[in-house]
Amino acid sequence: MFQPTEQDERRYLKQVLSRLQMQRDKLQAQIDAAAEQVLEMKRQLWEEQADMDTKELVANRINVSDEMDRGEEIIREAARIDKLILSPYFGRIDFNEAGAANTQNIYLGIHAFEDEESKENLIYDWRAPISSMFYDFESGPAHFTAPMGIIEGDISLKRQYRIVRSEMEYMIESAMNINDEVLQKELSRSSDEKMKNIVATIQKEQNRIIRDENAKVLIIQGSAGSGKTSIALHRVAFLLYRFKQELNSRNILILSPNKVFGSYISNVLPELGEENILEMSFEEMAQELLGKKFKFQTFAQQVADLLAKDDAAAVERIHYKATIDFVKELDAFLQRVEAEFFQPQDIDLGQLKISAEQLEWLWTGLSRLPIKQRLQKMATDLIAQYKRTHEQPLEPAVGRELKKRIKSFFPYSTANGLYARFWEDSGKAHLFKKLAKNRLEFCDVFPLLYVKLFFEGTDMAYKTIKHLLVDEMQDYTPIQYAVISKVFDCKMTILGDAHQSVNPYSSSSVEKIQPFFDGATAVELCRSYRSTIEITNFARKIHENKKLIPVERHGEEPQLHLCWDEGEQLDTIIALIENWKQSSHTTLGIITKSQPEAEVLHAALADKYPQLQLLSFESSSFEEGMIITSAHMAKGLEFDQVIVPNVDSTNFRSELDNSLLYIAATRAMHKLDLTRIGEIPQILR
Repeated sequence: MFQPTEQDERRYLKQVLSRLQMQRDKLQAQIDAAAEQVLEMKRQLWEEQADMDTKELVANRINVSDEMDRGEEIIREAARIDKLILSPYFGRIDFNEAGAANTQNIYLGIHAFEDEESKENLIYDWRAPISSMFYDFESGPAHFTAPMGIIEGDISLKRQYRIVRSEMEYMIESAMNINDEVLQKELSRSSDEKMKNIVATIQKEQNRIIRDENAKVLIIQGSAGSGKTSIALHRVAFLLYRFKQELNSRNILILSPNKVFGSYISNVLPELGEENILEMSFEEMAQELLGKKFKFQTFAQQVADLLAKDDAAAVERIHYKATIDFVKELDAFLQRVEAEFFQPQDIDLGQLKISAEQLEWLWTGLSRLPIKQRLQKMATDLIAQYKRTHEQPLEPAVGRELKKRIKSFFPYSTANGLYARFWEDSGKAHLFKKLAKNRLEFCDVFPLLYVKLFFEGTDMAYKTIKHLLVDEMQDYTPIQYAVISKVFDCKMTILGDAHQSVNPYSSSSVEKIQPFFDGATAVELCRSYRSTIEITNFARKIHENKKLIPVERHGEEPQLHLCWDEGEQLDTIIALIENWKQSSHTTLGIITKSQPEAEVLHAALADKYPQLQLLSFESSSFEEGMIITSAHMAKGLEFDQVIVPNVDSTNFRSELDNSLLYIAATRAMHKLDLTRIGEIPQILR
């Protein structure tokens, strides 16, 4: 069916909505019938179970479970139809396949919908192969890759729609790729409390990343506001669609910076019809692998300590352990451990005699195993060999003594001791410092874990993970990526921005990450969609990024308000809040340099604004409205308007301070205000 005018398009929308509602009604009838069937099966099982044997009971319970699973699947399908009723589709292309007589009218939505009676595809899933042309081509020659090969043809028409609550707000005819007018309309809207799907505005370079099926490890370097996290989540949705027979949400894990960020992104996959994926932080992973007895400083505490005091020695320790050279030195030490530390001697246990040469041969032959497992395997192999040779088992006491002797030939029984030995031998013992008797600095957590994996191996705790997402890649050091490469044997998407490190003394870049993953593919996203050009230009004063390309969207110039004292600064912030309340903006972020600053300001504002939400690393959710938090916590979030207090030369003077100011400024979409009492920071002069 061809819709040449907007009036016809609105008529067609009503037809599609009518068919969707008919399907929804059928599904509701099936849901009601399934619920009744489950109740009847349970009633029958209850009444007749006394007369059933064990096999019959098990079979009936399985039948009940199967019927419940079927009902839940129908409920999920109904939820997908509900989403389509609110917004059935967002785009259309008319495709003339080469050699075909008819033109295909392809409407794209977040889910596919086929009319049951006619078997006509009324809506194509945005992830379907044919849908890729909407993102990749203008009007004219186009092609897509189908299971049977490349399909070529021409796009004769391209349209974009915004349909909200079943009503068409606008329709735009577009010959170009994702019409700029649509993009401007979407970018000019107020931000929400949660990240939303971007299927209607995916750009060509973003689509290429989302649909990349082949990269073993894909590293995405993206400027602030480039949509890299959203793209990574849409990539997950695409992979779940493309490999639905072998991949589900339980096979995907995201290493995210904090629980608030996890809450912020939690809408995207459900909006796209997929279940949310597993989520954890680097600290949680380290705790699982090291064990509960290990206590350590978190990354957030490390940054907070650096902000609280100038500690050149701590900076030196952090910086050294964030280099690739450090990983190489640790690897060289572990190779020496492998070659030199096992010092066997002849064993004479009466009935059992083993030469040092034989032990050395066994040690070398089992080199595929980590140290601890190797020592155990040597003993068990020798005990099994004795039984085969003598046709009788070794006496238990002799076996225990054998295990004890073999372990004694290696000088360390724990990874802790081995890690301490590394520092003794390195000539850099001053770079290893415990915060307390049993508490490590954060910069020592992953080096120790790396040694532990060498010494003990891993129990394959993450063997079910088939795809790993690592967000905020710039905040993790080479040794952390070395650990990831040992722990996870799966495909990965690693994303971040080298300009947004909350700790520049330990930040990573694509060049630092690639060496740990053979054949890693790196891509760069330079176009920024979040902030106005005025805000982007202000942020460039803090961190120059010549590659960054802002979308052409203008707004107010950022304002740096001079205040005479703390009282006037508080009054200025209150005035800015009141102006925000009168505006069309829905989200406001008050972003301080540090968490203690945020807590003090929150206390000063809480009585007047009880709805003001304080976010910390203990918080677990992100709500719409007024937020106050530190720059570290705000990373990954965005707000219509941002206020940054205390932007003066006393508070912002170091490289770390400037990084945090850049992060705070780039959270703003439409309006940015800064306040100061003292002189303007050097970086802004």
